[in-house]
Amino acid sequence: MPSGPSVLSDPIRFGEDFEFDPRSQKLRRDGRVLKLERIPAEILLLLIENGGGLVAREQIIERIWGPGVFLDTDNSINGAIRKIRQVLKDDAEEPKFIQTVTGRGYRFIAPLVLSEPATRVETSSVGQPQTAIALPQSTANSWKYFLFAGLAVLLVAAAAAYFLSPRLRSRLRGAEQRSMLAVLPFENLTGDAGQEYFSDGLTEEMISQLGNLDPAHLGVIARTSVMHYKHTQEPLQQIGKELGVNYVIEGSVRRNSGTVRVTAQLIQVSDQSHMWAREYDRNLSDLLALQGEIAQEIADEIQLTLGDKHIEVHRETLTPQAYQAYDLYLRGRFFWSKRTVPGFQQAIDYFQQAIAKDPRDARSYAGLADSYALIGGYGVMPQTETMPKARAAALRALELNPELAEAHTSLALITENFDFDWETAEREYRRAIALNPNYATAHQWYAECLSFQGRFDEALAESERARQLDPLSLIIASDKGMILYYARRYDEAIEQFREVHELDPTFERAFMIVGAYVEKGQFAEALATLDKTAQPVPGAWELSWRTYVYARSGQRALAQESLAKLQQIYGRAHLGPDAMLWAHLGMGDRDESFTWLEKSFADHSNALTTLKVAPAFDFLRSDPRFQQLLRRAHLAP
Repeated sequence: MPSGPSVLSDPIRFGEDFEFDPRSQKLRRDGRVLKLERIPAEILLLLIENGGGLVAREQIIERIWGPGVFLDTDNSINGAIRKIRQVLKDDAEEPKFIQTVTGRGYRFIAPLVLSEPATRVETSSVGQPQTAIALPQSTANSWKYFLFAGLAVLLVAAAAAYFLSPRLRSRLRGAEQRSMLAVLPFENLTGDAGQEYFSDGLTEEMISQLGNLDPAHLGVIARTSVMHYKHTQEPLQQIGKELGVNYVIEGSVRRNSGTVRVTAQLIQVSDQSHMWAREYDRNLSDLLALQGEIAQEIADEIQLTLGDKHIEVHRETLTPQAYQAYDLYLRGRFFWSKRTVPGFQQAIDYFQQAIAKDPRDARSYAGLADSYALIGGYGVMPQTETMPKARAAALRALELNPELAEAHTSLALITENFDFDWETAEREYRRAIALNPNYATAHQWYAECLSFQGRFDEALAESERARQLDPLSLIIASDKGMILYYARRYDEAIEQFREVHELDPTFERAFMIVGAYVEKGQFAEALATLDKTAQPVPGAWELSWRTYVYARSGQRALAQESLAKLQQIYGRAHLGPDAMLWAHLGMGDRDESFTWLEKSFADHSNALTTLKVAPAFDFLRSDPRFQQLLRRAHLAP
C-alpha cells in the first residue's frame, strides 16, 4: 500500500534509458520493468519530486511512516537507498543519480525529463535546480503502515507447537547447524496508530520467548534486524537469504467494531511452503485480558502436541503500568542502538522513565546500565562518573531477576572495561549466553572481550554467532572490523568497515577504518574519511584523529595545529582522557603518552582494555613502563 498519492503523474525520464512512472511506482530501463520494492520506490519518487533539492531523512520518515515514529527508520532508509543505487547501478562515492549529504539527507542530481505538458528540470553539478517545476503540496501522509502485535504472543505458543513437535525436534537435532527463524513484523490492518510501540514490544517479547524454546537447535533473529523489513515487501526468498533463516513467521491483524482477527503462518523459506497457519477471532473489550486468554489457549495446544511433556510458556500477567514501562524500555533501546552520545543520553532518560513507571522492571535497569557503561567510552564523561552508576543499575537488575541474560551481560561489560577483571567478565558472559543463547549482544561483547586478550580465532567465532543472530546490526559488523584490526588483518578490516559505510555512511564506530588505513600507509584515504564527517566546529575526537593521521603521515605542522585545538577543548570541558591519549600516540611522544596513560588508569578508561592488541601502542611495547601497565591491567602475568 503506498503512503499516498504522488504530486506527479506523468512518467519521468532520467539518465540515458531510465523511466519512472509515479502512478504505478514502476522503474523501467529500456522499457523493461526493474525490481524495486515499495519503500525504495516511494523514496525515489520523493527525491525526484524535489527536483535536485535536499531531502532530509526527517522528510523521508514523515513521507513513509508519518510523524512521531520511534522505529529503527535509519536502517530502513539506508537499506532503501542502497537498493535504489543497486538497481540504478549508481556509486555512492561518485554518484550519477543520488548524492548523500552527510548528516543531512539526500538529493537526486541527474537531469529529469517529464512527459508533456511538464517542463524539463535541470540540476547543476552540485545538485541545485536551475529550473524548478511548481508542484502541489504532497498529500503523502494520507496512508500509513503501522504494526499491531498486541496479540502476537499467540505466535510463541503456536510456533512452539510446531518447533517442539517430536518430528521437527528430531530433524533439528540431526542437523549440523541450528535452524534459524525470523519473526517478521505483522502487517497492521486495524488503522490503530496508537499501538505502534506496544506492538513492537510484544514482537520483541515473542522473539525472546521463541528463542528460549530450544536454543541449542533453534536460533531466532534479533529485533534490530527483523525490523528492517517492517515496511518492505521483499520476497521471502530474499529475506531468507539476507537473514540466513530457514523459517519465517508472518501475519496480520484486522479489527472491526470491537472484534479482532489475528492470522499467523509459519513458512519454510526454501520452498515457501506453509508449515502451519492459525486464525483467531475475539471480542476486543480488554486487550490485556485478551492476551492472557489467547496465551493460555495456545499453551494448551502445545501440551496436546507434545503429549506428556510439559513446556513452560511464559504468561506473566502485566499491568497497564508494566506495559507503559516496556514501551519506554523499547524507546530507550532504540536510541541506545544508535551508538551516539545524544542517543545514549536519550536512552538514559527513557530507561529512567520506565523505572519510574515500574520500579521492578529489571530489563530497564539493564538498559540503564548499558547506557552508562558505554557513554563514558565516547569521551564525553569520565568513566569514574558513569561506571559506578552502570554497576548500581546492573546489580539492581540482577537483584530483581537473577536469570536475566541482559543483566549478566551488562555486569560483564562493566567488570571488563572498568575493573579489568577478565576472569569475572568471561564468567558473566558465559552465564548470559547459557541463559539466552540467542542474545546477540552477549556474543558481540564476549567476542570483543576475547579479542582484547589476543584470542582472535575465538573472538571471530563468537562475532560470527552474533552476526547470525542479528545479521543487519551495524555495531556487530563494526566490532568485527575492530577485531580484524587488532589481529593486524588490515585489508579484511577495511573491507568490513566499508560494508558498514555502505549501509550507513554516518555510523561512528565504523570510522575506526581510519586506524586500518594508517597502518596500511593509506593516509589520503584516512583523511578523506575524516573529511566526510567534518563538522563546522570540530569536536575532541575529530581533532584527536586528525592529529593522529597527520603525525603518522609525517605532516607535523598540521598535527601540531590540530593538537593545539584539542588542548583548548580539554581546557574548557570535563572530558575523559582517551582522545588526548590517542593524539599523543600518533605524535609518537613516549613521555606524553605515558602521562596520559596514567590519567587513563586513574579514570579506568576503556582505552586500557586494548593495551595488548592495539597497533597504536606498538612503539611503546619495548618500554618497561608499558610492561608494567599490561600487568596492572591484568593483561600480562
